[in-house]
Amino acid sequence: MSETVKYTDFIRNIIDKDLAEGKNEGRVHTRFPPEPNGYLHVGHAKSICLNFGIAEDYQAQNALCNLRFDDTNPEKESEEFAKAIQEDVKWLGFEWHGEVCNASDYFEDLYGFARQLIEKGLAYVDESPAEEIAKNRGNFQTPGTESPYRNRPATESLDLFERMRAGEFADGQMVLRGKIDMSHPNMLMRDPVLYRIKRMHHIKTGDKWCIYPMYDFTHCISDALEAITHSLCTLEFEVNRPLYDWVLDNLDIPARPYQYEFSRLNLAYTITSKRKLTQLVEEKLVDGWDDPRMPTISGMRRRGYTPASIRNFCKAVGISKVNSVTDMTLLEDNVRQDLDSTVERRMAVLDPIKVIITNYPEDKEEMLAGKNHPKNDEMGTRTLPFSRELYIDRADYRESANKKYKRLVKDGEVRLRNAYVIRANDVSLDESGEIKELYCTYDPDTLGKNPEGRKVRGVIHWVSAKHAKPASIRMYDRLFKVDNPGAMDNFLDALNENSYSELTAMVEASLAETEPETRFQFEREGYFTADRYDYSKDKLVFNRTVTLRNSWVD
Repeated sequence: MSETVKYTDFIRNIIDKDLAEGKNEGRVHTRFPPEPNGYLHVGHAKSICLNFGIAEDYQAQNALCNLRFDDTNPEKESEEFAKAIQEDVKWLGFEWHGEVCNASDYFEDLYGFARQLIEKGLAYVDESPAEEIAKNRGNFQTPGTESPYRNRPATESLDLFERMRAGEFADGQMVLRGKIDMSHPNMLMRDPVLYRIKRMHHIKTGDKWCIYPMYDFTHCISDALEAITHSLCTLEFEVNRPLYDWVLDNLDIPARPYQYEFSRLNLAYTITSKRKLTQLVEEKLVDGWDDPRMPTISGMRRRGYTPASIRNFCKAVGISKVNSVTDMTLLEDNVRQDLDSTVERRMAVLDPIKVIITNYPEDKEEMLAGKNHPKNDEMGTRTLPFSRELYIDRADYRESANKKYKRLVKDGEVRLRNAYVIRANDVSLDESGEIKELYCTYDPDTLGKNPEGRKVRGVIHWVSAKHAKPASIRMYDRLFKVDNPGAMDNFLDALNENSYSELTAMVEASLAETEPETRFQFEREGYFTADRYDYSKDKLVFNRTVTLRNSWVD
């Protein structure tokens, strides 16, 4: 009996140590805290798998994971994004603890904690212009300059803060700042802004508030209010940790979460900057957030990636403290591996030419059987109509070829998958010299067995012309043609002009009886999925998920 190997990493090692020492009263509680200002991307998938995966791994300790929206910037947030995020998390196979949380649920608490800092002399209202505040912070070589409002009495700051909330002042007229250290080597600790005035309609609180807390003030308090034990962030938030600790250490709040950082997922030939992804959408360079070329979870879903393949990919990337770039082939190989064992096979002729079997009776039809999966008999079989006229792929016939070519050549033979051996005898051409029709004969004694006295090495796919259905096939490739488009002066210059094309194929009639998001291997062509939105039984639309093998050339 094989022993189950426990998946581990440095964060799980920290949790194990905390549990062994009785820290957090033996509790494990994580959270996934996206901003509802865009769709989730493959980088978020890593964080989802980590946070929710820990809750699953530590079920014996009743571990929990919250979904919390960091909704403190109403200017860019929407219900559309919030709903899409929830759907993505569920599609990946995870469930959050209780109801969805929102930072806005704690706005009253956050306001009270801000007052507490003012009363302790650790925060003040600053009326300096934003440009002056930024300028007076100094730089890494020069300490900052204290604001002239830094030492105003707490009672005065409390009064102004209350009036900020009441809407007495214009947007940007004043802010609340933490009173820490204007010469601190960490720039974020130089009296950071905690609250600003911003009159924007909020997706949850409407127009109740005209002041909104900043991320660094909100995030740590939200963690504490939810009794989070391990607050997991990507490495760029390492610089924020001293401020995270300062806020919690100076408030009268019972729970004390701790922040730990791990490397973000950087994927070659991809961008995960939300600003740049938004630009692609707004400039209509892609067909929305769920365009199958986008690195968004909804885009990968529409393309035909499976939840299991994305989870396995994230596990393969691993959790570390070292930033690196992951090769796109690792993601694609995980998709191939999952689809190879789980999806049924079908035949689809992407570039069809007609074959007429001259010695096959015109009025005859046969119903042949084809396995739905060559290695899994439990997936059953399907019926393949066979008739005098067929379609094969244009690339599967040549007038002449060397011995390495294992398909159909003039006066040569090839086997049709699940059917007979045919011989090519003649062709007819159209006005441009392209093959219009191919005339063949078949050997009626070769159904399910090899011909006597000769060896046929090649096997090609086909569909019956009489029974086949036309289908729109969307061929997707990598959106960018360089491995690090984000490093370019203009990332749009790296767009791959060949990332999308569409063709009309002839496919098995059974493909008109499937459902949206059903995945198949089109034999010898790749993996394809019925489009989530555009597929119907009257309009067959399939997206290429991934090729059968890596064919990308740098």
